[in-house]
Amino acid sequence: MLSSFLLSLREGAEAALVIGIVLGALRKIDRADCARVAWLGVLTAIAMSVLAAVALRALGLSLAGRAEPVFEGATLFVAAGLLTWIIVWIARQSRELKASLEADVRQAVCAPGRRGVFVLMFVAVAREGLELAIFLTASAFEASTARTIGGALLGLATAALLGWLLFACTWRLNLRWFFRVTSALLLFFAAGLIAKGVGEFNEVGWIPAIIDPIWNSTPILSDQTLPGEILKTLFGYTSHPSLTAAFAYAAYLAAVAAGLRITRGSEMDPAAAATRPHVSVPESSR
Repeated sequence: MLSSFLLSLREGAEAALVIGIVLGALRKIDRADCARVAWLGVLTAIAMSVLAAVALRALGLSLAGRAEPVFEGATLFVAAGLLTWIIVWIARQSRELKASLEADVRQAVCAPGRRGVFVLMFVAVAREGLELAIFLTASAFEASTARTIGGALLGLATAALLGWLLFACTWRLNLRWFFRVTSALLLFFAAGLIAKGVGEFNEVGWIPAIIDPIWNSTPILSDQTLPGEILKTLFGYTSHPSLTAAFAYAAYLAAVAAGLRITRGSEMDPAAAATRPHVSVPESSR
């Protein structure tokens, strides 16, 4: 439940941020009449995302034998890859997200029949929704469907509340720190998905375990206890990993941490900042 809550909070907060920026930009350029079309795009994207989540879960439940760990392992790797892409993208683009979206809105309202606004909102929200569908499918391998859905609904409700507070109240959340904290948690979560995926492929012999398990800390802290489940959710803890799973976990963290350091270093470089594309916002629309 904790993993689905965290994932839904993160993806829901990003979607709420996008929705708020787009609706705010429409008001700035005196095109509030497009708000209904924007919300239609949001609802259509949500419906498609729900259908995708149901289809993925049904596919996973229909598999048996050797195909089941193969599907689970592949889904875990895909989910980890998407999480990595999100973490890196946010690290590089979060500062320019608002200006970029406002520029997209100005271009979208020029499309005939307000089609551009619908497409912009649909694509932006559908991306978050499809990513969340894959994440929740991977998360459901570790918890029951009811707990996964419960955590997801709670996370989305919290994200909706954050979105409302951000754009309807005077209170403001430090988004930079919010995304940094959640990115750090999701980085460990993604490492756990990688290790779990390797474990699934150990089962079918696609990746050799070499030593299985490399240790067994069950007598000290089982991953079936509440503290163990929390550590498993947040940091990918397992009490009896194989050697290749443990190596994959450590190698993933080291590789992504190095990549993020390089990314942040380039952003601090004055030469890189000078060549970074800048989207100007007309004074009249601020």
